[in-house]
Amino acid sequence: MIDVVLVEPEIPQNTGSVARMCAATGVGLHLVGPLGFSLDDKYLKRAGLDYWGDVCMGVHKDLDSFLAGVKERPVWFLSKKGSTLYTQPEMSGDEVFVFGKESVGLPDELLARHPGAVLRIPIRSGVRSLNLSASVHIMVYHALAARGFPGL
Repeated sequence: MIDVVLVEPEIPQNTGSVARMCAATGVGLHLVGPLGFSLDDKYLKRAGLDYWGDVCMGVHKDLDSFLAGVKERPVWFLSKKGSTLYTQPEMSGDEVFVFGKESVGLPDELLARHPGAVLRIPIRSGVRSLNLSASVHIMVYHALAARGFPGL
């Protein structure tokens, strides 16, 4: 099973969009606090529509405790600072994709602890970044495509 981890997400609409995609694909969603919104937020619920009951979701206080529980799985950290393109590693279908908050991404010290596991989605020079939910969608569908879209 693929899992998506959003570290300190700030924009409820992005998280709602990711939740809807997770419901549509059977991918797990993990939110690592502190969250920039309440899980009762109307924008979060509106973006996820009526799919929240279909999302396998966990909420975690910190990333390290979450990562301790997935030691045997391939964990990939997404960042524009990565040197490895997201298309380079072979996907097993058991990935954990970790994304940072919208304003600053993942902390440099976290990326430094996992230098061989930092992936980037290429974008044109001068464009600051992709939208968080767009990045999550790209990675999930890339991993699912590599396995022939199991269950879909």
